[in-house]
Amino acid sequence: MKKETRIWLLAGILIIASFFRLYNLKEVPPGLYPDEAMNGNNAVEVAETGNIKSFYPENNGREGLFINIQALFIKTLGENEPWVLRSVSALFGIASVLGIYFLASELLKENKNRHAVAILSAFLMAGSFWHILFSRIGFRAIMAPAFLIWSAYLLLTSFQKEKWKWLLYSLSGGFIYGLGLHSYIAYRATPIIIAVPFLFFFIKAIKKRSIKKFAAISLSFIAGTLIAAYPLISHFTANPEDFFGRTSQISVFSSETPIKDLAINTAETIAMFNFSGDANWRHNFSGYPELSVLVGIFFIIGLMLSVKKVFTNPKKSMPEWLIGTWLIVSLLPVVISNEGIPHALRAILAIPPAMILAAIGMEFIARKAKIWFSKMPDKKKIGIVLFKICSATIISFLIIEPFILYFILWGKNPHVSGAFSSNYVEIGRAINSLPKSHKKFVVVLAGGVSVRNIPMPAQTVMFITDSFTEKGQQENNIHYFTSYDDLPDNKNEATIFVIN
Repeated sequence: MKKETRIWLLAGILIIASFFRLYNLKEVPPGLYPDEAMNGNNAVEVAETGNIKSFYPENNGREGLFINIQALFIKTLGENEPWVLRSVSALFGIASVLGIYFLASELLKENKNRHAVAILSAFLMAGSFWHILFSRIGFRAIMAPAFLIWSAYLLLTSFQKEKWKWLLYSLSGGFIYGLGLHSYIAYRATPIIIAVPFLFFFIKAIKKRSIKKFAAISLSFIAGTLIAAYPLISHFTANPEDFFGRTSQISVFSSETPIKDLAINTAETIAMFNFSGDANWRHNFSGYPELSVLVGIFFIIGLMLSVKKVFTNPKKSMPEWLIGTWLIVSLLPVVISNEGIPHALRAILAIPPAMILAAIGMEFIARKAKIWFSKMPDKKKIGIVLFKICSATIISFLIIEPFILYFILWGKNPHVSGAFSSNYVEIGRAINSLPKSHKKFVVVLAGGVSVRNIPMPAQTVMFITDSFTEKGQQENNIHYFTSYDDLPDNKNEATIFVIN
């Protein structure tokens, strides 16, 4: 594949990826889930006060990088709107699509079809319903695949560079990898993934007697990681209880039958790729496989080819070991938890290896099909024409299907509106329609984790009305209560809203 062709194809894929992640972002998904709003309220507070944190303790604790970036967007765009929060996710989603092209191309360097696999990897991720969905929600987890993809690419590239170029790649790779630790709790298992290329290159360095270069690259990568992760490490050192968060609460090992639950979780997690996915409407089209039918078939074929490579040529199977380890480690946070299995969000780091494996399978099928079609009777090259028609049909299907599934079948489903608390957004809009001088009393009867003495469900209304902070509540004349009994005597002078 010529370089010019690759550039044009990649540009087209980025356009598709951008469309799926930015199109109609103001309307889909509808509403604003309280967890998203909690991030937004912290971001609003940061934008107002400039008090940036590496960790925000509310709502069971969250790493702060994503919130701090959202604060920048809020301050720049000047709007307390769901789409502002979600646009950060969209940009990280697009960055992942671009990154997986470079990663697959570098990872499969010894594969003569690596450019085709790299292009297909980016294309499949661009149209992945699984990835599109989380690229349009204001959750910090979407950063995890992006940081891991780019750090892995830079690490692999650093070992191929000469002189001092390797220092730039390894140091920046380590820094980006360290930023990933600020993304999502599941990312903490990724050192096992990163250890795979280090192990293979260590063995290679011993054979080539280049151990000094290996050591220098390793140390610079670690240095970059520590520099980026230092604020979070410092926080966890001072507040060790924040490191574990909800992990112990939802651990499978806290159940009465851990072995049984572990076996069931493993089976259900494996099945989510091709048979039965996450049932949560906020994470998936309830019960729909995380991979579409065609992509799921390509994924199985790619997995089989990779396993075969490991057994037939283990010394040259570093890419397969890395992809396989990445896939398995990414599923561990799901398997060892006991909540909402299968869980598409906790398994978000499994998307990149799944897409690369599916691309390997797709490229293999395309190559075999082209050979088969070319053997047909040469009547006006009908075989090649049929191959191109079949290819165009499959490509079109892989673009049209996620559009229909996301924007029509999922986006307009009433279950989705409920999953994203659209009714809370409506309350917020109704409050905003009243004059600021008019008293607004909000009674929060819905249960949830308490945030500054108010249950979590109020976060959506607080974000929409800019009333999370005491200053915001005073300026907008909004007052929150947790019971009707707490309402003051002048309640008849106010409009009362209830969050159930």
